[in-house]
Amino acid sequence: MDVNLEPQTRSDEMDGRRRRSQDSRARIVAALLKLTRAGELAPSAEQVAARAGVGLRTVFRHFSDMESLYREMTDVIETELRGVAARPFTGATWRERVMELAARRGEAFEVIGPFRRASDLRRHASLVLQDDHVRLTATLRAILRREAPADVIDASAFEALDLLLSYEAWSRLRREQHLEADEARRVLERAVRVLIGA
Repeated sequence: MDVNLEPQTRSDEMDGRRRRSQDSRARIVAALLKLTRAGELAPSAEQVAARAGVGLRTVFRHFSDMESLYREMTDVIETELRGVAARPFTGATWRERVMELAARRGEAFEVIGPFRRASDLRRHASLVLQDDHVRLTATLRAILRREAPADVIDASAFEALDLLLSYEAWSRLRREQHLEADEARRVLERAVRVLIGA
């Protein structure tokens, strides 16, 4: 009996092409992440292609421009950050939870530091990165407001806390004041304790 396997073969070929395409796309994003983590703040498409082991045309077949590639990188970073933010707080009081938040921010900012520096370099020319910045700032404020609601802390104290627990404050301590991560965390926690009376 003659069995025609051609439709199955065609389907297998399409699945194989799809898997290779997905693999190439993932390697391109991973290459951008690795380059940025290594301190390359504005990697070119050529550098990304070389690091991913693909041709330049492959990069632009998957991503119409560097902007769309940065969008994909941001999605990966946001997923990592959501993991940190999703952990439940253990503190019984709002002050204890704000202190936990201070420690978590340091942890999160260490993860996003290289990407944030790369973003800051390109943000003036990128609507995607501008939107990401606005969204991250709003999310951080909302988390702080949830743990330090307006009925327990006045507006000026909240704004001071928001400043202390910002990426900019962390970056200043780490890069301009040259503090190690543990030391920067202790400085911020001390300032937060004074501010909230913990």
